[in-house]
Amino acid sequence: MANAAEDFSQFGISKEEKDKLVGEVIRYMLFKTYHNSGCPIKREELTQVVTKNYHQRNLPTFVINEAKDKLSSVFGYEMKELQRAHPSSKANTRASQQSGADSKSYILTSQLPPDVYEKYVVDQKTAHLSGFTFVVISIVHLAGGKIPEDNLWSQLRRMGLSLGENEGSHPVFGNVKQALELLVQQRYLQKDKVNGPEGNTLYYELAERALDAPMSDRVKEYISQIVQDNTSVGAA
Repeated sequence: MANAAEDFSQFGISKEEKDKLVGEVIRYMLFKTYHNSGCPIKREELTQVVTKNYHQRNLPTFVINEAKDKLSSVFGYEMKELQRAHPSSKANTRASQQSGADSKSYILTSQLPPDVYEKYVVDQKTAHLSGFTFVVISIVHLAGGKIPEDNLWSQLRRMGLSLGENEGSHPVFGNVKQALELLVQQRYLQKDKVNGPEGNTLYYELAERALDAPMSDRVKEYISQIVQDNTSVGAA
């Protein structure tokens, strides 16, 4: 950071104290991302890491920003901020009830080129979960970004993926219902219960990580490739 010494001097703390706080935020991001399967980490949690022993105004923002810089320059991770998306049926009401600061969270994404990341970083033992994520997001995307729960399960069953609890666990994914719930916790999907004339209907809708440009572009490219392949086969 260009004028780091001048910047943090306003808080009345030493460089050693500042570096320690930045290190604690970095450790929190790295370890919690690993242990929570990449689920977003709320800004409030990072703020509490700083305010546990320090109460200077704006210090959490300064420390979090410096942690972002070091995660990028030292570890090769982008600490990406997510603004929580609300279900489309409740967007207007909830947006007014929840402040932007309260809804912010962070994830870590690799800055390595995709081919290098896949070759040297991806754990082959968990690669099937990435495939599951991509397939589910693609199904919801093709449905217009939102799909009733029954329709989603109908599509998954066609691929041999059943509910798990009622129909037995999948040999690779285990309990598929739990795998789907993890996508909600990771903010690829969100649930939305809609009241209708025939009662409540549960929908799965794309959430902020699935709507993020890099992921959205990959999904569109994947779907386009499938369509082209099917067209080529049909023409042959």
